[in-house]
Amino acid sequence: MPKQRMQSVTLENVRILFRNFSGAEGRFNAKGKRNFNVLLDHEIAKAMERDGWNIKYLQSREEDEEPQPRLEVAVSFGGRPPRIVMITSRGKTPLDESTVSILDWAEITNVDLIIRPYEWQVQDKTGVKAYLQSIFVTIHEDELEQKYADVPDSAMSAMVVQSEVVYDEPDEIGSSRTRAIGQGTPF
Repeated sequence: MPKQRMQSVTLENVRILFRNFSGAEGRFNAKGKRNFNVLLDHEIAKAMERDGWNIKYLQSREEDEEPQPRLEVAVSFGGRPPRIVMITSRGKTPLDESTVSILDWAEITNVDLIIRPYEWQVQDKTGVKAYLQSIFVTIHEDELEQKYADVPDSAMSAMVVQSEVVYDEPDEIGSSRTRAIGQGTPF
């Protein structure tokens, strides 16, 4: 009988740590490798370990505490990019490869996520690597962020995105100047 394909795992109201959404090089991270760790409940961790997930354990600081199970989750924008959403009092903001690094230093109050398994085999070793499928991250806002949440961002309203081609044309004295064709649209 063929092996049943593993399903994605949904984890709600979890804590994440060792955040490196930017892919910065560090002592424990190669440059460009975006990832984070999610802390797991002991029962969930045992079930995932039985299925082949690469569960690791943080050593406890107190003698009477059990080591805390954790799972490293890769964040890859190649192939099937993850859905990443930041939630604030102003609503949902989708993040992409160029903006996701904001989560590295954000004060997070809640995380709900779905991880998808990638079953690998190298020679006689096998395992399951966790890839981020989607994540919804609720950000803590201090009293000033809440007070000014409805004030429009003047920089954003001043930005204009050109919808037409920009080209250089010579002016009357022979030097070149840039001229935009078409109507600009507010950002």
